[in-house]
Amino acid sequence: MSGHPLVEVRDLAKIFDVSPPWLNRVVERKPRQYVHAVDGVSFQIEPGKTLALVGESGCGKSTVARLLVGLYAPTRGQVLFDGADNAKTLASSGAQALRRRMQMIFQDPYASLNPRWKVQDIVAEPLREHGLISSPAALRERVGGLLSSVGLNPADASKFPHQFSGGQRQRISIARALATEPEFLVCDEPTSALDVSVQAQVLNIMKDLQRKQGLTYLFISHNLAVVRHVSDQVGVMYLGRLVELADKADLFARPRHPYTRMLLDAIPDIHMTGRARTPVQGEVPNPLNPPSGCSFHPRCPHANERCKSERPALLEIRGVKVACHAAEEGRL
Repeated sequence: MSGHPLVEVRDLAKIFDVSPPWLNRVVERKPRQYVHAVDGVSFQIEPGKTLALVGESGCGKSTVARLLVGLYAPTRGQVLFDGADNAKTLASSGAQALRRRMQMIFQDPYASLNPRWKVQDIVAEPLREHGLISSPAALRERVGGLLSSVGLNPADASKFPHQFSGGQRQRISIARALATEPEFLVCDEPTSALDVSVQAQVLNIMKDLQRKQGLTYLFISHNLAVVRHVSDQVGVMYLGRLVELADKADLFARPRHPYTRMLLDAIPDIHMTGRARTPVQGEVPNPLNPPSGCSFHPRCPHANERCKSERPALLEIRGVKVACHAAEEGRL
């Protein structure tokens, strides 16, 4: 499979209808309202690699995650998994086989586990659903092995979620996601609800599992320090679009897009304690009424008239994909 991407996303878009109820629209004479949550995103993930998506809250990262695993249907574009179109596979008899090969770890470990079920039932559910193991003794043994693989005790299977801390609950979520032996894991901010020390433990477990099992990750985060630790490639999103896509080393050493530079400038650096930190300037525009041209231009120090009227395409400039007129014209 060398050189062949496991996951390929082509011009992916998702539009949500957020209009008020019909009667309100008639009385107030308002048109329908739409949010372009994801607007033409394209990327590839090689087998065994990690692509991280970063950006401020509301930029469409979690919507991309849900589109990839089939929780949302795309408005436009394609998600290809191992060369096959996800939408077609999910509508066919191959849907269950595809779901077995890709799993998702959700952001909130307090909301993603059923409080009425014991850990044994939570982790065993995918095994039962996919008909992988039916014997109770074999299920107990497999659940014990999965819990051990994420640093928990097999005896924890008899407990309920409320008996665990946030970090332990997220490990249970990871064990559940690994139950079907997937090839691809979509991780939607899996450590954002955890303390910093617990974040490190969970991330190290995920890195170890990737090395041992050859897992492929899409890792979504707004924490650039976490992204630096786990990713091979980084995609920076802004208002539903990818503005920069580069290898991790390139992106952190030589960020091309002004927004990426702004995000990196905001990271505290222990070696530069005397330097004034640059806060991320301005506010994310209202997604119901995005700016014309480049959606970042109201916050960009390099914006000119072209930026205000013409939307930049994601072009490859010196080995890095960037959607920026200033970078394209060499004005940075």
